[in-house]
Amino acid sequence: MTLRIFNTLSRELETFVPIQPGQVRMYVCGMTVYDLCHLGHARAMVAFDVVQRWLKVSGLQVTYVRNITDIDDKIIKRALENGETIQALTHRMIDALHQDADALGIERPTHEPRAMDYVPHMLGMIETLESKGLAYRAQGGDVNFSVRKFAGYGKLSGKSLDELRAGERVSVAGDKEDPLDFVLWKSAKASEPPEAQWPSPYGLGRPGWHIECSAMSCDLLGQHFDIHGGGADLQFPHHENEIAQSEGAHGHAMANVWMHNGFVRVDNEKMSKSLGNFFTIREILERFDAETIRFFIIRAHYRSPLNYSDAHLDDARNALRRLYTALQYVSPTSESIGTSAVDWSHVQAARFKAAMDEDFGTPEAVAVLFELASEVNKTQSAELSALLKALGGCLGLLQEDPSQFLKARSVLDEAAIQTLIDRRAAAKLSKDFATADQIRNDLLAQGVLLKDASSGTSWTTA
Repeated sequence: MTLRIFNTLSRELETFVPIQPGQVRMYVCGMTVYDLCHLGHARAMVAFDVVQRWLKVSGLQVTYVRNITDIDDKIIKRALENGETIQALTHRMIDALHQDADALGIERPTHEPRAMDYVPHMLGMIETLESKGLAYRAQGGDVNFSVRKFAGYGKLSGKSLDELRAGERVSVAGDKEDPLDFVLWKSAKASEPPEAQWPSPYGLGRPGWHIECSAMSCDLLGQHFDIHGGGADLQFPHHENEIAQSEGAHGHAMANVWMHNGFVRVDNEKMSKSLGNFFTIREILERFDAETIRFFIIRAHYRSPLNYSDAHLDDARNALRRLYTALQYVSPTSESIGTSAVDWSHVQAARFKAAMDEDFGTPEAVAVLFELASEVNKTQSAELSALLKALGGCLGLLQEDPSQFLKARSVLDEAAIQTLIDRRAAAKLSKDFATADQIRNDLLAQGVLLKDASSGTSWTTA
């Protein structure tokens, strides 16, 4: 089956054809490093980590760029509040970002450019836009992009200029010719530290947020590349503005495919600091292990809303235990199987591949993992266990030692396990087989496997 990806630009599933055969160039908007990463960042990092993993499994060479914004209004404000330099703040937050990403099993991107290193590239693009009449110098020293002079503005978000103008102020601020225009270069302010100012043909200042990604993606991937990704919140205005800048400067398409992961909700409300339902990755890691968080994110489709709650994380943890319990049967001779050795004609492997080739359909792919786990529990097949582990590896899951994983997450002591075994035996005697089966399944979800024999029931766990 051919890989198909939902393209936000066309609003359709499209067959993916790389610009250069066998190679994929992908850019994903990263974090603005003024604070610790939150669950929304985790969702985006995991989503595009799965994308780049599957592209590699599909035999493609991937150049993956995920930027870091290390100069921004929020960064300057936080550094001043903390009484520290911008670099001290951003270096500390970048270290924390890497620690959180590593914990979640996120593979490092091929390139991780930082905005501060690309200011000359941004100035070059701004000068090109100015020479083409798409940018102008405002009275206060800023340089703005003239939205109405770019014919394709709104094509990504589906917003017309008239719709956008209806939501803006009628009067125009002195620095803008039109309320829809956005800043490319911000003039220096007396309240901002010297480290946030660069010399330019427009005077001392710093780049606007949108121009950063246009400059970094162009330098590392070229003017025209395969995939541009990010969170749904970036579709407008950030990605819309990126298209305007890049296509305005270069005169052709920026990216063939635009991908956006869905929002994170907390107990069915949008995650927000103002609502008090805002969680950093580290706060969640205090209550749940990293692979459980990754599994929780992956078993929802990347474009769907992700609803966070402790109950959903508990369910994900129990489900992951069931998969690891099945992997206890992997024999030493088959543990080394990797994705390159998968027989994709195998019925479950073929169904897994079909799911992933249809816009990275992780919910269906995870369902295949549970089918395999069920077969392993019935047959104790080392071959199927090896396949389960290999397919899990395509998603960055199930690569820990099963015994150690289950031991670290066991929540029942021996007395509690024996109590449940006795209760199950009593249920079987009274022919209440539904209760007996439920107890067996509950124990299995917690990494406890029952073995019935003529001499009685025994159990094993890691």
